[in-house]
Amino acid sequence: MKIKKHIPNFLTLGNLLCGTLATIFAVQSDFSLAGIFVVIGIFFDFLDGFVARLLKVSGELGKQLDSLADMVTSGVVPGIIMSKLIQDNLISRSNSFDTAVLDISIIGLILTLSACYRLAKFNLDTRQSDSFIGLPTPAMSLFVISLPLIQMHTDIKIIQDLISNNYFLIAVTWFLSYLMNAEIPLFSLKFKEYSFKNNWVKYIFLLTSLILIFTLNFISIPIVILLYVFLSLIKK
Repeated sequence: MKIKKHIPNFLTLGNLLCGTLATIFAVQSDFSLAGIFVVIGIFFDFLDGFVARLLKVSGELGKQLDSLADMVTSGVVPGIIMSKLIQDNLISRSNSFDTAVLDISIIGLILTLSACYRLAKFNLDTRQSDSFIGLPTPAMSLFVISLPLIQMHTDIKIIQDLISNNYFLIAVTWFLSYLMNAEIPLFSLKFKEYSFKNNWVKYIFLLTSLILIFTLNFISIPIVILLYVFLSLIKK
């Protein structure tokens, strides 16, 4: 048995481990640690594909493992976090926990169901080898995990009020669920060659993203995701 062909799979399992740990912390409302493990998991998700192409060992097993790991890191975790945010907002207003609170907070799990549907479609869709159709689940996950971090680390009242508003959170849930499964072509950050002429949108996106991250901190994350969608639309 050649160890080389299993290296990408080990990295994919690293993504799954990080997603599992993030799930535990999300349930405990430790959004900082949940966010850290989601980011590490997404890094493994990028790395496994890169290493598979580098070693030329891509296969069907790796493809299936990748989707299963993504389902946890970028499907289960953001659904739980959104549910917890909705739940926390309701409890803070009623100062109690009842069945109605739980019923409404389940709306956040629509993200998990939508991510599952998208990942299943992705495995069957031959059009998404060099680009994406619909928002990738890791991008959705980053958007969602940024919300409690923004809430914890910003003093801007309008932003605090938005994240504390369940109408806003439910709207975000439906919007991201739609984007993941919409027939919207989105560019991939894979480079076949590095000329500016053929990759201008990627370079603009990466440069703008770096500037936003360094200037706006956590607030930059949802802005970067929306910028990604916007640039993809104008590139068509």
